[in-house]
Amino acid sequence: MKKILVVEDDAKMRKMLVDAFTEKGFKVSEAPNGQEGLKIAEEFKPDSIVLDLMMPIMDGLTMLTRLREQEWGQSIPVTILTNSDTSSRIAEALEKGVCKYMIKSDVSIDDIVKRISDELK
Repeated sequence: MKKILVVEDDAKMRKMLVDAFTEKGFKVSEAPNGQEGLKIAEEFKPDSIVLDLMMPIMDGLTMLTRLREQEWGQSIPVTILTNSDTSSRIAEALEKGVCKYMIKSDVSIDDIVKRISDELK
């Protein structure tokens, strides 16, 4: 069973993602910020991470940087799911090895789940 970590500060969005991935047969863990996400990732060892950028305590780019500094975290596929479409943030995320960058308003929950499911096949 493939494992997904959802790191999203919006509780409603996080629940929708967790429910959708669970329904598709994934084992899912969740975190409301990057600090908790990093801690959970180290223990959970997800096959893929869905990561928001703008969160309290530790933002997504900081979490991504720290994840990539760890040997175990260098190859985990990370999908950024955010409201920020600023080109500098997109470029910074891509430099850190993000495999997908999706704007929340441009995609449905089903589309997000399908894209990540396809990536993990």
